[in-house]
Amino acid sequence: MALRVIAGAFGGRRLVAPQDDARPSTDRLKEALFASLGPDRVAGAVVLDLYAGSGALAIEALSRGAERAVLVDHSAAAEVAIRANLRALALEDVGRFDRAAVSRFLARPIPEAPFGLVLLDPPYGTPASEVGAVLALLAARAVVAPGATVVIERPRTGEPAPVPDGWQIEKERPYGDTLLVVVIA
Repeated sequence: MALRVIAGAFGGRRLVAPQDDARPSTDRLKEALFASLGPDRVAGAVVLDLYAGSGALAIEALSRGAERAVLVDHSAAAEVAIRANLRALALEDVGRFDRAAVSRFLARPIPEAPFGLVLLDPPYGTPASEVGAVLALLAARAVVAPGATVVIERPRTGEPAPVPDGWQIEKERPYGDTLLVVVIA
């Protein structure tokens, strides 16, 4: 699958996808996601991209003016792709990759926290309870700023992930086989 940055400073630039079974977000989905967020939620934001895969979501945010991003994935293939993409776009000074399981990453101190925009695109086979546990960790550890935007990609036909108390689902929209959920922390 050919990946590219949709808009912003790097619009049109190609990205490398991991050489594994990752399911990168489609260009249509990225375009819809960032259009729905609008420039105010992205420009100047500190972004956390969990289950980062190719890093396309965080790189799209950086292209659209996000201040910096932390990209997390446990896969060796994802690490190769993300590092190549950050290097190709000269984003290594504002994009940091951490190879770790998401729950392990969230258990450690995170110097860039709190984040204003969090992107979660777990593999479709990830149980809703596991995604809910990640969201609970984000809330419990104050990793997200008050009022931050948390975007979750889930399978359209799957069980929804439970959101922490006090967080509100702003919108849910289906795009092909993906359900895009925007939550306000």
